[in-house]
Amino acid sequence: MRDYHLPGRSPVYATHGMAATSMPAATLTALDVLRAGGNALDAAVAACAVLAVIEPQSTGIGGDCFCLYAPAGTGKVIALNGSGRAPAAASIDWFEQQGITAYENTSAHAVTVPGAISAWETLLAAHGTKGLDELLRPAIGFAAEGWPVHPKLAWDWQRLEEKLRKGGSTPFLPGGKAPAPGDRFIQRQLAETLRAIARDGARAFYEGPIAADMVATLRARGGLHTEADFAAGLKGAEFVTPIHKSWRGYEVFQCPPNGQGLLVLMMLGMLEGMPAPEGGVAGAIRYHRMIEAARLAFRDRDAFVADPSQADVPVAKLLDPAYLAALRGLISDERAIPELPQAGSAVLPPHKDTVYLCVVDRDGNACSFINSLFEGFGSGILAHGSGVMLQNRGFGFRVQRGHPNCIAPNKRPMHTIIPGMVMQQGPSGLMPVMPYGVMGGHYQPMGHTQFLTNFLEFGLDIQQSIDLPRVFPLKGKVEVERGISPALLDRFSRLGHVPELIERPHGGGQAIWIDHARGCLVGGSDPRKDGMALGY
Repeated sequence: MRDYHLPGRSPVYATHGMAATSMPAATLTALDVLRAGGNALDAAVAACAVLAVIEPQSTGIGGDCFCLYAPAGTGKVIALNGSGRAPAAASIDWFEQQGITAYENTSAHAVTVPGAISAWETLLAAHGTKGLDELLRPAIGFAAEGWPVHPKLAWDWQRLEEKLRKGGSTPFLPGGKAPAPGDRFIQRQLAETLRAIARDGARAFYEGPIAADMVATLRARGGLHTEADFAAGLKGAEFVTPIHKSWRGYEVFQCPPNGQGLLVLMMLGMLEGMPAPEGGVAGAIRYHRMIEAARLAFRDRDAFVADPSQADVPVAKLLDPAYLAALRGLISDERAIPELPQAGSAVLPPHKDTVYLCVVDRDGNACSFINSLFEGFGSGILAHGSGVMLQNRGFGFRVQRGHPNCIAPNKRPMHTIIPGMVMQQGPSGLMPVMPYGVMGGHYQPMGHTQFLTNFLEFGLDIQQSIDLPRVFPLKGKVEVERGISPALLDRFSRLGHVPELIERPHGGGQAIWIDHARGCLVGGSDPRKDGMALGY
């Protein structure tokens, strides 16, 4: 139980349905859909569309989408990959001829064909009960009439002013600067684009005037995109087989590569064989073990995770219990690993913005849903005629011939956004017990792992599990939130880490626990965002 003398929030309880998103209006939209008879997937799409309007630095229809959906009573988890592909002309030969050796995050070359709208339509056709014509109405209203900018959004927006100027996104700088908290931001062109999609479906986005506007915008900035590339994106989203791992009596599900959900399963596998850490959930040893496991997992990600249709991703090896046990053996409570082994080896030698939301309906269907532009405002490039802000997912490619994640025509980049789902054996088979997710670019696998262990291993409640201060190893340092005490910082240093305080907190999480025994739902939402969990 939390200390009620201190600031904080309690978990949210309900019985019929629940949604947790990063903006209050999106959470309310999801509940409206549930109350009107829609299922969890319907509600998730409607809420995400609202977020694409009112949290535009994090997500948009110019981005990508991944989803895990657990229909009640089926024992199954359905995974959808809605990540977009590089243009057909984007070959390593072309990049080498141009002398381009690395991507810029604000370049048109960093823009892949957006996959979100294809994903929404594909999901609804297979598992929804309502269409885009109905589910996009709230988002259209917010775009046409505007909505007050929330404090965290305003803070992020102000930090990204220069990127928006560089991308020519002047409509996002009214009066030449970012909106202040409470300013109403209107997106009339985006409202018209959403109306077209509501009327004609995803085809309105990938073909015709909207696609032509996006392509012209990109080509004017040197992009290789064509209208044919966008037309191919209409059917780009695809159902894939999820990956999963048994852990502490649960089955933890993730989407397979090209996403980085694999790392969550790897980290859980490394940590599960260790004894209880000295100092408990918020002690230095617990954080140290997570840092070391993350270092090893991210090392393998950067070497192997890519589009499996164009590269061999050794998922089975990376999840092999013997391999994870060997990695676990490298982790010492006494000292950080001074030099990591070569990727794929257990022998010592010889990061971003996104929205995540989850929904559970009265029938027990559970939806874990994530939609992203990658970095804040993506590439910063706005297609003015259609009002679409374009992602920069291509920034995840390598311009390195022979690397599994090397740029190639029609290839998907290594992807950071990962929805999570926890299942448990019930009387009649596997049943969903928790859709969950943590936003934050490269940080996400670390966030998933810390949240899951906070909640299911150390016994914090669902809100405390989201609130606990976070750390993340990146580029030879350990980025720490201000909630980490000076004593812990000193201990990290003595263990061989290089702690560094960061300006922005790590990510933002949402989760809903389905308490089958007591017949209730329990939700949590991250205070690092402006959102909330609500149920009815």
